[in-house]
Amino acid sequence: EELWFPEWDRVGTPWDNPENYEKHNPINFVKNWKTPMLVIHGAQDFRVADTQGLGTFNALQRRAIPSKLLYFPDENHWVLEPANSILWHETVIAWLDQWLKNDD
Repeated sequence: EELWFPEWDRVGTPWDNPENYEKHNPINFVKNWKTPMLVIHGAQDFRVADTQGLGTFNALQRRAIPSKLLYFPDENHWVLEPANSILWHETVIAWLDQWLKNDD
């Protein structure tokens, strides 16, 4: 399933249709990033490699874009442990309050 979707979305494999993969490569858009971002990732995620989350956070930091990384070494794509879930919710709500709340 995880191998099928990218090939379906991009009409083939990276070696048969490299232009469709390059067109959607996030690295090509980092220079346009401006929005503060909260990056949340689990080390055991089998859908999205944790190196992608860490690379995203690194790019944000290198560009001085306000950002925060919440990393769960013991979680996968879903945060399931109760203590981690509480931390997830607290972090997301605090981030939204920081960047979206109007103090007027």
